[in-house]
Amino acid sequence: MAKKTRARAEAAAGENPRRPCPCGSGKRFKACHGAGDDVIVIRPFEGLAAECDLVAMREFLPSATAPLPLRAAGDRPVTIATVLPGAAAALVRVDGEILIGMQVQTRSGDLSADLARALRWAQDAEPGDSLQVVGPGIGGSELVRLQDVIDVDAPLDLTMHADFGWWIPPAADGSEPAPDVAATLERANAIIMPTEPIAAAGVRAAYWVDTGSKAHLRWVRPEPEEQLMAALARLQARGELGLGEGTKYAGAFRAHGLLVPVWDLDRELHAKEWSEPVAAFASRLDAALAIDEPLTDAERRARDALAGKQVTLR
Repeated sequence: MAKKTRARAEAAAGENPRRPCPCGSGKRFKACHGAGDDVIVIRPFEGLAAECDLVAMREFLPSATAPLPLRAAGDRPVTIATVLPGAAAALVRVDGEILIGMQVQTRSGDLSADLARALRWAQDAEPGDSLQVVGPGIGGSELVRLQDVIDVDAPLDLTMHADFGWWIPPAADGSEPAPDVAATLERANAIIMPTEPIAAAGVRAAYWVDTGSKAHLRWVRPEPEEQLMAALARLQARGELGLGEGTKYAGAFRAHGLLVPVWDLDRELHAKEWSEPVAAFASRLDAALAIDEPLTDAERRARDALAGKQVTLR
């Protein structure tokens, strides 16, 4: 199967295997997507203004949707969503609207290509069709990635939802959903962790999350890990890594090539009450990121300590 897929990709893309791969990884085609189905793209959304939003939607936002900013708008509106009914990769509603799911099973190591394949499938599908898993051949054999089909400079206009009610459009006759559908919706709603974006100037892709026992700030950062860790270490060495009284820097996780720092917060405070502290921290972090000097001994020790609080998800 890998040989057939590689041959199709080379033929469709017209690529010389020694030339750079069109995915933008910097590797030669034969060492990247030309190597078969098992290629792993560490940072699949690199180059997109929506990169941090997409990572958040994939990894920890429970119920969120956004119009997909396509380069060429089609006849059907396209919405990208955290998760669809049955964890489907894509579906087409009876009114023609296309929904693409982020939290899905994957069959390849390039999530960007999987999303583009799901979109291409949906654009040719009939109203009412759904796609559970993106596999080889779905959406055609040509190597197409999200970077090829959406506006790379457009961020996502995310809408957070308190539940999954948007799964089921209102019936034209005003009737209630079938009992089995209503039960599925109820089960999905029961496991949602309350999540809200932090609304503050200069802050994006930062989310307050209530896990039930703790509240956290999860903040997807676009900087290269080494640069971000150095800035965090400078703040830690100065005692400025917290967000205020009752907060604690808990660590960070890596997801799709980006680092997501996490803070423990006072659960008694509402998400809106963190806007000012997070904005103040953002200013401190920007200043630390702008420093282009070697770390001091204290800062290196702080960086090493912070590195011990990191885990890799994807």
